[in-house]
Amino acid sequence: MKPKSTIMRKRIELKAVEWASGKVRLIDQTRLPQEEIYLEISDYRDVAEAIKTLRVRGAPAIGIAAAYGFALGASGIKSKTKKDFLLKLRSISNELAATRPTAVNLFWALERMTRIAKNVSTIEEIKRALVSEAKRIDSEDEEMELKLSRLGSSLIKDGDTIMTHCNTGALAAGYGTALGTLRYAWESGKKLHVFACETRPLLQGARLTAWELARYGIPFTLIADTMTGYFLSQGKIDCVIVGADRIVTNGDVANKIGTYNLAVLAMENGVPFYVAAPTNTIDLSIGSGNDIPIEQRNPDEVTHIRGIPIAPEGTRAANPAFDVTPHRYVSAIITECGILREPYINSLKNIR
Repeated sequence: MKPKSTIMRKRIELKAVEWASGKVRLIDQTRLPQEEIYLEISDYRDVAEAIKTLRVRGAPAIGIAAAYGFALGASGIKSKTKKDFLLKLRSISNELAATRPTAVNLFWALERMTRIAKNVSTIEEIKRALVSEAKRIDSEDEEMELKLSRLGSSLIKDGDTIMTHCNTGALAAGYGTALGTLRYAWESGKKLHVFACETRPLLQGARLTAWELARYGIPFTLIADTMTGYFLSQGKIDCVIVGADRIVTNGDVANKIGTYNLAVLAMENGVPFYVAAPTNTIDLSIGSGNDIPIEQRNPDEVTHIRGIPIAPEGTRAANPAFDVTPHRYVSAIITECGILREPYINSLKNIR
């Protein structure tokens, strides 16, 4: 019997957002793949704008950016009393929270930062503590994603072909969630091939996932979103792995628009459908996906590509950024605390 390969591949480092010399440093993801541009931001309002305009995106990365933006905003507050300082800090938090409604990591990070501010005595101590806490959120996030990626990689067999949707790698998180599982399997020496959906309307799969996969050296094929059913029905896909922006009590999952279609097609063709997300993406305050707020974005993102019109002038378009996949289509949820299965209403509560 031929011995199994034990090749270990080099890890390629990639950091989408970080704290650097009192500023927030991030990759401008709207410029990829043509240009790799790093922004250094010194005003929390510009962090909010970066989140809103998708210069930084992906649920975990949004949470990290918001935490750094919160600390950045706090550093610029000039108040003589803690009461006044906290009032101004609340205004900063509200401005950051208003950027994107669906990704729960954003609100989780801001709530955690607010608790720190309330529990520290002096204004100067608060400012220092907030920078430390934002860095802690960042490092913890990367640790969580490494753990879930290691666990998730156990679901991937040597030689598998995996389909994924949107971007869930280091650009969207510390190490990666869905793409992190593939990255970990690849770095561990497994052979695999990835089918990456282009992810209309903003092409996060074509622009970002393809860019990351090429950077890591992982073999991949880019496909239009409308091709998913064809390849699943041909028996060419061993499993589907996606990320999540919010997972609620019953296991329903909000993720990039097009995920629901993919989940239904996967079940129809007997292909396992996995969701990979850290536990801070779980929202037990909501019972089912019916109550998840869905971000509605500018219709121009549908009628135009990078400012170039692709539809007749005056065309009406809808642009929900996310959809909800009912839990019955989800084969397993991969977290840093374990691989969860139905009934999710029990397994999700048990890890929180």
